[in-house]
Amino acid sequence: MASTSKATPEDHRRKWDVDEYEEMAKKRLEEERKKAEDNQHAQPPVKRDFLRRRDYKVDLESQLGKTKVISKSAPLSDQGGYYCNVCDCVVKDSINFLDHINGKKHQRNLGMSMRIERSTLDQVKKRFELNKKKREEKKKEYDFEQRMAELKEEEAKMKEYRKEKKKEKKRKADDAGLNEDEIDPEMAAMMGFSGFGGSKK
Repeated sequence: MASTSKATPEDHRRKWDVDEYEEMAKKRLEEERKKAEDNQHAQPPVKRDFLRRRDYKVDLESQLGKTKVISKSAPLSDQGGYYCNVCDCVVKDSINFLDHINGKKHQRNLGMSMRIERSTLDQVKKRFELNKKKREEKKKEYDFEQRMAELKEEEAKMKEYRKEKKKEKKRKADDAGLNEDEIDPEMAAMMGFSGFGGSKK
């Protein structure tokens, strides 16, 4: 590999054959390319589904306010935080857990790409018709006479509530008037006040 041609005492460094190393590097690169091509032909490209809506509710509040003893030897699912069974990882808080669930790595583990299926014109028309039907059903459910009866009932309740409030005020005023009459004038004079009234002297 190293060719030592006439070593003189002044030139004691090794001399390398550059051409030989260049050929070796080319061979290595060719071998790596062949391996990469063979791997590509052996494994067909993975076809992933389009991104779709989640069909379950994310549970963030079931463990809220609960105390848990955690040990280092416990499995990941029993450790503190939110456990993702698809990716087999633990995330410490709810915001990061939601980010993880909506993220690229999690979606790929579920077998989905981050692309959304493009809707066709027929699908959009069907959706419009469905929304129109829902709106019409709501209008049919809205009964005018029933609504009027409910409003009258509410008015009657409000009137009754106001009457009760007035009666309560009157009772309190009457109770206060009786209390003032019960005070003995001699005792009040001895204590230094003549009453709680608002009449000026």
